[in-house]
Amino acid sequence: MVMEPTLTVFTPAYNRAYTLHLCYESLKRQTSQDFEWLIIDDGSTDNTKDLIDSWIKEGLIEIRYYYQENQGMHGAHNTAYEKIKTELNVCVDSDDYLADDAVEKIVTFWKKYGGSQYAGIVGLDAKPDGEVIGTRMPENIKTSTLSELYGKHKVKGDKKLVYRSELTKITPPYPVFPDEKYCPLSYKYILIDQQHPLLIMNDTLCYVEYLPDGSSMNMINQYKKNPKGFSFFRKVAIQYAPNYVERFRESIHY
Repeated sequence: MVMEPTLTVFTPAYNRAYTLHLCYESLKRQTSQDFEWLIIDDGSTDNTKDLIDSWIKEGLIEIRYYYQENQGMHGAHNTAYEKIKTELNVCVDSDDYLADDAVEKIVTFWKKYGGSQYAGIVGLDAKPDGEVIGTRMPENIKTSTLSELYGKHKVKGDKKLVYRSELTKITPPYPVFPDEKYCPLSYKYILIDQQHPLLIMNDTLCYVEYLPDGSSMNMINQYKKNPKGFSFFRKVAIQYAPNYVERFRESIHY
């Protein structure tokens, strides 16, 4: 009987054939093979499928590929969470790539400290030159929810989230509104925050490049194009805001 790996690395991809190889190369370099790569092709019209077919033929790492009609990033996340079969999962975007020892660090750390009382692990994202994005996390705390990290501990910048798949499965999916392609991914993270804290790991797990066609760079446009997705999210954020200031801030956004 073949053992299921511990970790699924999942990548939503939409017309990113020109940059997806960075992620693939980093997965080939992993010091631990205790993972599978799940690619959700969100309606690409470029040569994404041909490229991935060629990598599957190479047989160097475990790859599962699914194509769906374009639903936007959150729709690709919904599909990924349905398809994941491993204990843990981590999203690595199509323009990002893992540190060479990321899988080994995640699996070792989880086997040593993890358990059902934790939602998963939060680690660091860095720029390709190694500079940590935003701030490191406090050294004096071992666990925290994501909202406490940002609200209470004043941590800044994107972090790498490794979740227990059981939780990402039972948390309600992102709503997909007709004619809209975006709902903030934090929606699910806020709901998971209400259940368990994350284990803190002050190590760089992922290298992130903010491309001009990425969602982070186009936030005002996202607001205009996806009003239902954003207003839905802001209502949830208001409901679970950790303090009055955050509730006020989210209300202004709403």
